[in-house]
Amino acid sequence: MLVEAGLCLVALLVVWVSHFAYRWSNPKCNGKLPPGSMGLPLIGDTFEFFASHSLYELSPFMSKKIAQYGPLFRAGLLGQRMVVSTDPETNFSMFKQENPDLLLWYGGSFEEMIGDEKLLASHGSIHKYMKNLILSFVGPESLRTKLLHQMDVATQRHLHSWATDGCVDVKDASPKMLFEFVAGKLLSYDEAKQSKKLGENLKTFKDGLTSIPLNIPGTTFHGCIQAHKRAMKAIEEIYLERKASKIPGNDFLDNIIAETTKKDTFLNDTNVTKLLFAILLAGYESTSQAVTLVTKLVADHPDVLAELMKEHQAILNNRENKNSGITWEEYKSMTFTHMVINETVRLGNMVPGIFRKAMKDVKINGYTIPEGWILMAALPVVHLSPDKYESPFVFNPWRWQGKEMNAGSKTFMGFGIGARLCVGAEFTKVQLAVYLHHLVANYRWSVYKGGEIIRRPVNIFPNGLHIKIAEK
Repeated sequence: MLVEAGLCLVALLVVWVSHFAYRWSNPKCNGKLPPGSMGLPLIGDTFEFFASHSLYELSPFMSKKIAQYGPLFRAGLLGQRMVVSTDPETNFSMFKQENPDLLLWYGGSFEEMIGDEKLLASHGSIHKYMKNLILSFVGPESLRTKLLHQMDVATQRHLHSWATDGCVDVKDASPKMLFEFVAGKLLSYDEAKQSKKLGENLKTFKDGLTSIPLNIPGTTFHGCIQAHKRAMKAIEEIYLERKASKIPGNDFLDNIIAETTKKDTFLNDTNVTKLLFAILLAGYESTSQAVTLVTKLVADHPDVLAELMKEHQAILNNRENKNSGITWEEYKSMTFTHMVINETVRLGNMVPGIFRKAMKDVKINGYTIPEGWILMAALPVVHLSPDKYESPFVFNPWRWQGKEMNAGSKTFMGFGIGARLCVGAEFTKVQLAVYLHHLVANYRWSVYKGGEIIRRPVNIFPNGLHIKIAEK
């Protein structure tokens, strides 16, 4: 009897697995699915998607799928049934118009850790409220009146420290520089003076985000989740201590606490902590990536460095007070610097894609994206297309000469577009401009070790980016 029962269970398991595999490979659809294949159940094409490749080539996964199926295809990625769009028109439409049927999606595990739907996928009045709240911290007006000067002073201090040491790994030093600044202005946090080690946990969390999502002890992703829990606990403690003490910190946390006391606010102790974590992560993570990458690219292109030096020396020469900091007018006048920033973002593609979740069946280009599926706008494919950019894998800031650089377009959505233009876009541009100003105007520097770049699918410097640096 036991043997027979065991055989029955095995048979049932085989039938269930076979049925699941069949349904995964042959999903139901009330219409016509985009072409493609789903790969192995749940795993799909995830390992191929995460395969390492050079900065100066398109992802082999994308190249293969586009050659097989065209600019719109289905695939199994990150445990999800997904439709990938490499079509500029489709991607532009996703960004340009708010569509309540396509909500922002950050990955199941990521969403569980970061926040609820109101924070991550807000639309309408809630999205406008959230956007204005964050813009009060990192928007153009705050940058012009407060943050630019503070960023200028902080950047000078860090570069002086680098030069005092004589050499530095920019890959490690730039996140520390950005974290110190953002954490200080956000919630008056100083890693050197507190035992919470928020910065260390954020780094572990960030490093694990691009790992295979297997939550098993010993894996990078498991470490990522544990680091997130520790970071959230640290932020929650800071928030609750400030709220209880009612002693202002003269930072953004003061504004958040004030918001929680307003009538009809949706902010509470739980989602405030998640919001602060998300702002802190977004405020330094991609910007520090860009700082490292622009340092490498400028070092590799002496003609770009020479043009930058010319522009920033002219700024210094035109100042009445040589010791005054960067003004907003000077920042806005840095035309070639902004060209360098745009080109770094275009070539670097800090984010491998933007994701939306179909809340009901959605029609796109004659195909149906079933409810619950994920739509991925693969922006790097457009940014690196030879049909859109001449010699797309060449770092050429001059390609932006005479072009609009502040708003997105069908061929460049490095900072988003429309209602979903990244609220931190100007913050990133200002930080990069301030960094480049001081780096090229006040220091002699060169790469002496490391500098290799791979995508997996985000940019990684496996051997760091070590520079020798000294004041002029």
